[in-house]
Amino acid sequence: MELPFAEPYKIKMIEPIRRSSRQERERWIQDARYNLFNLRSDQVYIDLLTDSGTSAMSAAQWGAIMLGDESYAGASSYFKLKEAISEITGFPFFLPTHQGRAAENVLFSALVKEGDRVPGNAHFDTTKGHIEFRKAIAVDCTIDEAWDIGLNHPFKGNVDLAKLKKVLDERPAGKIPMVIITVTCNTAGGQPVSMENLKAVHALASSKGIPVIIDGARFAENAYFIKTREKGYEHKTIREIALEMFSYAEGMTMSSKKDALVNIGGFIGFRSEEMFRKATTFNIMFEGFITYGGMAGRDMNALAQGLFEGTEFDYLESRIRQVEYLGNRLKSMNIPVQYPIGGHAVFIDAIKLLPHVPRKEYVAQTLAVELFIEGGIRGAEIGTLMADRDPVTREDRFPNLELLRLAIPRRVYTQNHMDYVAAAFENLYARRNTIKRGYRIAWEAPIMRHFTLSLEKLQP
Repeated sequence: MELPFAEPYKIKMIEPIRRSSRQERERWIQDARYNLFNLRSDQVYIDLLTDSGTSAMSAAQWGAIMLGDESYAGASSYFKLKEAISEITGFPFFLPTHQGRAAENVLFSALVKEGDRVPGNAHFDTTKGHIEFRKAIAVDCTIDEAWDIGLNHPFKGNVDLAKLKKVLDERPAGKIPMVIITVTCNTAGGQPVSMENLKAVHALASSKGIPVIIDGARFAENAYFIKTREKGYEHKTIREIALEMFSYAEGMTMSSKKDALVNIGGFIGFRSEEMFRKATTFNIMFEGFITYGGMAGRDMNALAQGLFEGTEFDYLESRIRQVEYLGNRLKSMNIPVQYPIGGHAVFIDAIKLLPHVPRKEYVAQTLAVELFIEGGIRGAEIGTLMADRDPVTREDRFPNLELLRLAIPRRVYTQNHMDYVAAAFENLYARRNTIKRGYRIAWEAPIMRHFTLSLEKLQP
C-alpha cells in the first residue's frame, strides 16, 4: 500500500491545555465583553486567533538562542541575520524591528505623507491603520474573483492590473509613495499571488517610477503555492522562487512571527541604500540602534535559523496540508469556506453560515463568539469590526466578505485537534438557525478598534 503522509518532525516537548465546560465559556466570554482578544489564554482550548508568533520553535532554533550576542552595536547575531536575509530574499540592506507592524511604522514614516494613495491587494489591519493614521488612503486593487468564495481560482490574492493602472494614472507624481503587495493576501482569505502578477505589477509601477513593497509575512507559503500551482515553477526550489518573487520589489516588510517560525521579530528589506538611509532615522527613533532594532541577539539568531527552516518544502507541505485538511473537512459538512483553502488559515463566510444575523450586528464576530462557546476555540473576525470606520464619515465600513478566520499555528496542533474543531463546527452548524442577533459596540478605540473594543449582546 502507499504510505500515508506524515509530519516531517517529532514532538520533543508538550504544553498542557485545559478543556472547559460550556457554562465556564459562557461566563468567560461575557466577562471579556464578547471580545476574544480579552480572553485569558488558559481559558482557550484550541487557539486559532492568529498564526503570528504562535509557532513551535525547533531544537536548532532553541540552540541558536543560546549563542545570541547581546552587544548593543555590531553583534554577531545581526550579521548572521543579515546573511540569512540576503540569501533568502536578495535584499542587500535591512533593518531589524521587533515585529511586522513596527516595520510598517518605520517604513511608512519614511515614505507615506498626508494625502497620499497607497494601492495594494486588500491591505491587512495594521497596514491600513498605519496608512490612515498618516491621513493617507489605502486603495484596494484586489481582483474581483477573490470575493467569490466558491470559485476555484489558484491566485485570488492577485492585483487587478486595470484597477491599479487607474489609480496610478489618476494621481499626480509624488502622491503614490508605493504599491504594496501582501503575500499571501490575508484579508482575501490567505490567498496567494502569482509570479506572473508580481512581475506585471512591478513593470506597471516601475513605468511610473513607483516602488513596489512586498509584505512578506507569509512569503514562503506564497512560494509553495507558486511551485504547486503555476506552470514553469514545479521544479524550482522554494528559495529559488522566493528570490524571484522579491526581485520584483524594491523593498519588503516582514513579520517574522509567521513564516520565519519565531515568537517575536521583524525586519525591513531594501534594495536601495538611499531608501535604507531614509528609514534608518525612524528605526533608531522607534525601535533601537540599526544592528538590533528592538530585537535581542538571541531572537535574531532564532530568526536567522527560522528563515531557512520555513523555506524547506517538506515543512511547508506538512503545514499547508494540515490547513487544507481542516478546510476540506468543513467544506464536506457544507460550511461555507473560502476556496481554495489558504496557506495559513481556514476562512468561513459568516453571512452564509448565519443568514439571520444582520451585518450591522457584526455577524463574523457573532460566529467567532458562538464557536468559542461551542468548543473553547478562539478564532478572529475578519469583517466589519476589523474594517473599522471610514476616516471621514466615521460610519462602519462593510467589506466584501464577513469572515471568521481560523489561523493554524505552525508545528503546534495535531490532526486530532483539527478533528475537534470540525466536530465543534458540526454542532454549531446544527443550531445555526437559532442564532438571530449579534452585538452592538459599547466602547471602541478611534483606530484599529477590533483589538480592544467592548461589545454588548443584543437580545432576541
